[in-house]
Amino acid sequence: MNYEMNKFTACPLDCYDSCEIIYKDSKIKAVKNRHTKGFLCSKLNKYLDNEIITKPRYLGKEISKEELLLKLKEIISTTLNNRTLYYKGSGNFGLMQEITEHFFSSYGATLTDGNLCDGAGEFGIIEGRGSNKNLSISEVEKSDVIIVWGRNPHTTSTHLLPLLKNKTIIVIDPVKTEIAKKSDLHIQLKPQGDLSLALLLSRFLVINDDIDEEYLNKFASEYKDFYELTQTVRIKATIDDIGVSLGEIGKLLELVKNKKTSIVCGVGIQKYKSGAEVMRAIDAFAVMLCLFGKEGSGVVYLGDSKDGIESPFHNKSKRVSKVDTLFSNFDTVFIQGANPLSQMPNSLRVKKSIEKVKNIIYFGLHENETSEIADLVIPAKTFLHKNDIRTSYSHTIMIDMPKILDTDIGISEYNLTRYLCDEFDIKLEKEEFYIEHFKKFTFTNENGSLSVKNREEIPYKNGFDTDDGKFEFLEEYDKFISDNKLYLITSKSKNSLNSQFKRDKYVYLNSSLGYEEDEEITISSSVGKVTLKVKYNNDLRDDCILIYSGTKGVNNLTSSQHSFDGKNAIYQELRVEIINN
Repeated sequence: MNYEMNKFTACPLDCYDSCEIIYKDSKIKAVKNRHTKGFLCSKLNKYLDNEIITKPRYLGKEISKEELLLKLKEIISTTLNNRTLYYKGSGNFGLMQEITEHFFSSYGATLTDGNLCDGAGEFGIIEGRGSNKNLSISEVEKSDVIIVWGRNPHTTSTHLLPLLKNKTIIVIDPVKTEIAKKSDLHIQLKPQGDLSLALLLSRFLVINDDIDEEYLNKFASEYKDFYELTQTVRIKATIDDIGVSLGEIGKLLELVKNKKTSIVCGVGIQKYKSGAEVMRAIDAFAVMLCLFGKEGSGVVYLGDSKDGIESPFHNKSKRVSKVDTLFSNFDTVFIQGANPLSQMPNSLRVKKSIEKVKNIIYFGLHENETSEIADLVIPAKTFLHKNDIRTSYSHTIMIDMPKILDTDIGISEYNLTRYLCDEFDIKLEKEEFYIEHFKKFTFTNENGSLSVKNREEIPYKNGFDTDDGKFEFLEEYDKFISDNKLYLITSKSKNSLNSQFKRDKYVYLNSSLGYEEDEEITISSSVGKVTLKVKYNNDLRDDCILIYSGTKGVNNLTSSQHSFDGKNAIYQELRVEIINN
């Protein structure tokens, strides 16, 4: 490797922060004077310590790069295009990662749609606002009050933490997270109680006469009808069901009264069939508080990282669901930057389906359950060894990711696609063409960074992006139903990103449930079971169990059904039971 010092690039991971970094003295370091704030998360700090796949292999035997390319060509050329599936994950968030899709789409293969992460919440946001424009992190810094609703910034967005200093912090979460322990108010509601809580908060705003009718008449004129909907929520029964108190609701409303307020939401709150309704109800509460279009106020979720950018790649193709893909319908499945055998819901169904595929091709950096069963394994290059460029769903910056180091290990997405396009007579431009194409949608801001054009720091100043410019309120909702089974929480781990890096291997329980630490227990749902060792976490409610996303076997418990809207996976929908071993 030829080491070039002091090179600027960006973290490739699928994360809110999208950090700008420096490669210096064989180490990854943070850029100090921009949003990275001089520090990196634990996953990126240890990124270079993680083992990567270094050799291609076919049927378990190592092969040369030349043999790899010939075998790949042979497999694709001997498979009908309508029997070929391209399945892409978000292991790397660079914009150039989609170039592989350009080949498979042009070739006539089937691609996927739907979402394993945030699709239900985004659907609900668009239904209400007409678009999904995220509040910039720079505006959150201007808030007086920050409501952290179902997000754990110490794990998933550490660069939000400096912005929370000297703010009033309200946390709504079934887990007493690190930020909850430091908050001014923590409402430790039951999982799936978020929708009912949001409706109650809006209802009490009206009851307390804490609404701005001038704002609402201008931007959300159906608010009286929405108030009638909130009246269908039975107050006493609901607060008992979701595990909150009237005192907590009253304190929250007092803390946000006449204050610049940001509501920072995580994706866990919408991992249910009614996930779209949850985000729409939280948005409605923000509207009733008159938060949109104002400095230091609004709702933060996952914005569209490609908003305002036109893709240069061909991506029109037949598509199947990413949530419940029937792999067995295909002869060849090309999997890029994904680990469906671990991360897709209902892992037992996925395993049975994928076992029937003749040719499984895995293209990625790390060994995992999917690479282990793949017929052809193609090592990818790390972000330090290829050219790329990225945007974020948390801020407006586009960050260049030039190649820092040379290596013979792996192959880049562009070079793999270049080979396939040449062999199958598909047009492809030079790599530089695509990098410059993305930059056309930016301008240089006052900090010298590239910002995506037409992205508003304070969205919805002049109304919403609906047909009439007014917010569309929720008109009906699924009522919360409580039962005696345990709630499954599948949060992100501090040391892993889904099935990447250092994966957890425990089930976490409140000690009051009576199990011993390191005791092996079996957790069962209506679709499957998994056996794990117990670790105590008394920051959990005693009606919840926590298994981190990426833990082997966790998705034996989850359903492959979709959310009602948004084609999203519903990882936390099913209740679970503990079976004594």
